[in-house]
Amino acid sequence: MMNKKDGETGNAPIVGRRIFMKRIWKILGLVAVAEFLFFIISLLRPSREINKSRSVLTLRDIGNVEDFPAGSVTPDRINRLYIIREQDGGFLALSITCPHLGCSVLWDEARQQFDCPCHSSAFDRHGVVLSSPAPRPLDYFPVIIEEGKVRVDISQGTRRRRFEPNQVTYAV
Repeated sequence: MMNKKDGETGNAPIVGRRIFMKRIWKILGLVAVAEFLFFIISLLRPSREINKSRSVLTLRDIGNVEDFPAGSVTPDRINRLYIIREQDGGFLALSITCPHLGCSVLWDEARQQFDCPCHSSAFDRHGVVLSSPAPRPLDYFPVIIEEGKVRVDISQGTRRRRFEPNQVTYAV
């Protein structure tokens, strides 16, 4: 049996692997510590939802009450919404954007419904889904009527599950 020195044996590659593995574990440990610190900092940072709730009203003048005849649906392409005037005089503002994939819906006067040209979703005059694939009704915006003017708060587009009568605004 031959006596070999440490430098001549196969120990050198083993030592090299051990050093390599130690370095890898140190790097992985540093990554884990960095992720943990990022997680803690993100918990301490204010939420985006909180910032949204502090948003300022963005009222847009849409027109005078008299500009919208009873039973009409008027598109406002600039603000990307429809103004619906009910037969009883109430106002409803609906988003022009389909909740399925974001296409612009079109009002079909003959069928009295909104149609999405992209995937054939259909909505009634209150924005409620008549045919899929749209997962929910059209978003609505609060309407404010002041001094005979129709104003819409475009900062608060609201997702909804169904139409509710309190979404309609009446002139006092």
